[in-house]
Amino acid sequence: MVMCPLVKRGRELSIAVPASLVSDVPHLREKTFKIGLVGRAAAVFCVDEVVIFPDSPEVDQSHDAEFIATILSYMETPQYLRKRLFRLVPELRYAGILPPLRTPHHSVPNKARDLRIGEHREGVVVSSTDTGLYVDVGVERSVLVSNVKLPMNSRVTVKITELGRHLGADLVGRDDPELYWGYRAKILRVGFGHLVKDGDFDLVIATSRRGVRFMEVAGELAERWEDAGKVLVGFGSPSMGLFEILEHEKLILSDVADFVINFVPNQGTATVRTVEAVFSCLSVLNLLATDR
Repeated sequence: MVMCPLVKRGRELSIAVPASLVSDVPHLREKTFKIGLVGRAAAVFCVDEVVIFPDSPEVDQSHDAEFIATILSYMETPQYLRKRLFRLVPELRYAGILPPLRTPHHSVPNKARDLRIGEHREGVVVSSTDTGLYVDVGVERSVLVSNVKLPMNSRVTVKITELGRHLGADLVGRDDPELYWGYRAKILRVGFGHLVKDGDFDLVIATSRRGVRFMEVAGELAERWEDAGKVLVGFGSPSMGLFEILEHEKLILSDVADFVINFVPNQGTATVRTVEAVFSCLSVLNLLATDR
């Protein structure tokens, strides 16, 4: 079992997946399930951000990126908020097959009597008054957040401050809870190379079969990992690795990334699929996070 570290660990972990992530899968059901595995991996290994980047400049991939982001965002949203935040759209037709995340912010208690002072909950603004906002936090009564104004249907994180007949809470940031609080899904309009250049990352790791074996750089990588505040891990597509993807941007992968690593040496299959690479890579990197 992976135990997620405190959010305030001084490191933000992002992964970058291509917009063509599910281009090799023909049916919406299988596409949904495949994206669900990426979301599950992100949650298991406490990823803070999943970035979807275009990897075929000659093709408009905006719809593909939006689809991936929609599925990932739906998964990350607590179940009790999904009906308020997501419309019935064709992209979510098979959302029922998505694996549950069971992260700390997917709260199980659904009764007001089960709330605790100091507990953090995800919520949605359902109404406003002169004194503040009423927020649905997944129990039978809304909580009042005083002296705050936000648009209807805004998603917020709150900290319970008052129990009893009148439920009260304070508005807090997503970094306020001590436990892992889910990931963000972000669509990028430019390629992986621009993401690296514009993202202000302290450490960039590219995954590739053509990279060096993990054990050859494990010591150096561990030292860089320890000092890094923002880490990015990039993955290739079903049809192209990151080397080929960067060539479309007229860039060299080794010039963009700090490390280009083969996390699955001696593989027994002709290819390692992107989803398999995500699990393999993050499981290895997790050892750096827990052993140091």
